[in-house]
Amino acid sequence: MRLKDKVAVVTGGGSGFVEGIAARFAAEGASVLVADINEDAARRVAEDISGAGGTAQAFVVDVSVSDQVKAMMDHSESAFGDLDILVNNAGIAQRRGPMEDMTEEEFEHIYAVNAKSVYLTARHGLALLRQRPGANIVNIASTAAISPRAGLTWYNGSKGGVWTLTKSTAAELAPEKSASTPSTR
Repeated sequence: MRLKDKVAVVTGGGSGFVEGIAARFAAEGASVLVADINEDAARRVAEDISGAGGTAQAFVVDVSVSDQVKAMMDHSESAFGDLDILVNNAGIAQRRGPMEDMTEEEFEHIYAVNAKSVYLTARHGLALLRQRPGANIVNIASTAAISPRAGLTWYNGSKGGVWTLTKSTAAELAPEKSASTPSTR
């Protein structure tokens, strides 16, 4: 049990491959907060983990809203204690089309969920992470960050931002023995 007595917050944990990450963390002994905007999905994953003998709770959060992200971190701390692993996976896609056809509201929403959320989780989670030696932040971006596709300009840019934020975070936190690990999907 490599993660015995560790605590993980996993955003966007209600579906996809990150559901598997949450389940694996729990199987390795971590207590997992499955955070997602979709309450039913978060609850299902947390119940599946608990049913398999792991420790998990669901938490509904819009990662683009500061107060909700703070509440998520506060809930994690009160439920499980300090934070060892933060997985930033929550994200949204862009409908394919010409870059000039996207509305300002759509643009702002993509950047808020895909990039601003990384800022918000760091802002509200670093105090907890710093209390645990070797704590980690895992930001999950996209291959679009390094290999952009036509018709997805603003999505590509948001994921490129996550990639750069990850590298910068790693450089800043490395002296503290915390790590931010780039990942793509």
